[in-house]
Amino acid sequence: MNPDVKTVEQLIEIITREVLIAMAEGQQRAAVPEDGQCKLNCAEGLCVRTCFDRTGKVVDAGAERLSSSIGVIPQDTNLAKMIDHTLLKPDATPDQIAQLCFEARKYQFASVCVNPTWVKLCAQLLEGSPVKVCTVIGFPLGATPSEVKVFETEKAMDQGATEIDMVINIGAFKGQVYGQVYNEVITLAQVCHNRNALLKVILEMAFLTKREKIIGCLICKAAGADFVKTSTGYGPAGATVEDVELMYRVVGPDIKVKAAGGIRKLETALAMVRAGASRLGASAGVQIVQEAVA
Repeated sequence: MNPDVKTVEQLIEIITREVLIAMAEGQQRAAVPEDGQCKLNCAEGLCVRTCFDRTGKVVDAGAERLSSSIGVIPQDTNLAKMIDHTLLKPDATPDQIAQLCFEARKYQFASVCVNPTWVKLCAQLLEGSPVKVCTVIGFPLGATPSEVKVFETEKAMDQGATEIDMVINIGAFKGQVYGQVYNEVITLAQVCHNRNALLKVILEMAFLTKREKIIGCLICKAAGADFVKTSTGYGPAGATVEDVELMYRVVGPDIKVKAAGGIRKLETALAMVRAGASRLGASAGVQIVQEAVA
């Protein structure tokens, strides 16, 4: 039986995409610095190329048009275990942090996500529990020097944090200083992984164009982040289904997606999971899981 027109068009698209990728990889190999190497990561019609010298220092980084990939939506929908129970308000009190940890134990959330000053208290309150302690670094603006972000991360891990949510330098990224952004992410990833901690990188998607969202995800993927995360909750907007779908298409299933910002109802939480989120940041976690069992 002869294939229909649609099937033929799909085959042509697949073959063309593979040829373009092969050609681009060949061009990048030819452009590798002496004694160095380059990485090429592609998705959604864009590629990010990162080239290193012998010492591992980024010597070139850029973005260009190319190809796409898509992953498989995660199937684990045990909602409580996908939620980072979050309290990041500047006026949070010790009693409120203690209540957060009590709720996290009760409902078996994935983690509590708190400002760094509360990490030690949370680690004490959650000792012996499967609930992890997550904290935020360079929060909420991302405009902290990389060396300070490293110090913050090491201090937080010393006090019991095992998950780190770091905000990228948004200004550097918008200015297309991709090498600086890559170096920051890979440095933080190495610091975290040396201590068996996870790194989630907050892109603050509401500030970015679609092209920038794709490039940001590709940089995080190439640099070894464990998650890309939508938002701080303090930007112009929070998580959207469209952004989560895009992020998952770009990185999945190699790394994971965390949706955060404005997730207050069960319907919204489930929509984010269906879109590809493996983790949800929410201050309304209790209400969401109570709604789920009602």
